[in-house]
Amino acid sequence: MSKSICQVSVAPVRKEPSDTSEMVTQLLFGELSEILDVKQQWVKVKIIFDGYEGWVDFKQIYILSEIEFANFSQEISYVFEPFSLLVLNNQPFPVTIGAELRGFIKENIFELAPDKHFLIDEVLLKGKQKKEQILDLAFRYINTPYLWGGKTTYGIDCSGLVQMVYKLAGYKLPRDANQQALEGQVLSFIEEAEPGDLAFFENEEGKIVHVGFILPDQKILHAHGKVRIDSLDYTGIFNYDLNKYTHQLRFIRRIF
Repeated sequence: MSKSICQVSVAPVRKEPSDTSEMVTQLLFGELSEILDVKQQWVKVKIIFDGYEGWVDFKQIYILSEIEFANFSQEISYVFEPFSLLVLNNQPFPVTIGAELRGFIKENIFELAPDKHFLIDEVLLKGKQKKEQILDLAFRYINTPYLWGGKTTYGIDCSGLVQMVYKLAGYKLPRDANQQALEGQVLSFIEEAEPGDLAFFENEEGKIVHVGFILPDQKILHAHGKVRIDSLDYTGIFNYDLNKYTHQLRFIRRIF
């Protein structure tokens, strides 16, 4: 099965092969995927990190040879500034936090393809981070606007925020909140929660529909309109701007 790598800053992954179809998630620069199907300009991919499937414009990915894929499957380094500029052929190339640099990085040069050499002039993040670093990474997204299916500081959704922060910290979580709610250990009481643990919230039918990061002093960082900080108690999230509860708490889980 052919493999590919995202060659643009961020590529929408759509439910159907159409520019007007719902965006279900995104591929960030350097992310790998398997190619499942091709329809004209559209390629159906399965993202290797989380197994998510959808359609991308073929112009936004680069098809990898087996040797290239083997090289790119090695150690990953992440861009961890909210916005950064690489240089491609003496031209600025914007990327966002979470962009992946793989394979050959020599003298600040990342080779995505034989004719695509990117100059990197910044410190990169790699390896597993300590739990204390989770909130530092999460705060890099503060005030990012909410975007369904988003994974970047240009726009992000609640589960995308959680997945990306844990990914940068070196831990693998699924894409959606209801999938993330199956990970880790459930805590019995809110008082047991530590900063960086995850709080999950349900709708009237009992389905998990929202997730956020526990902060000190009964606060929560989550994506709702934008990445913001609100109050958290046994009832759920109290939104300061709206002066009301917006999400009903289901449980809290500790990932590590």
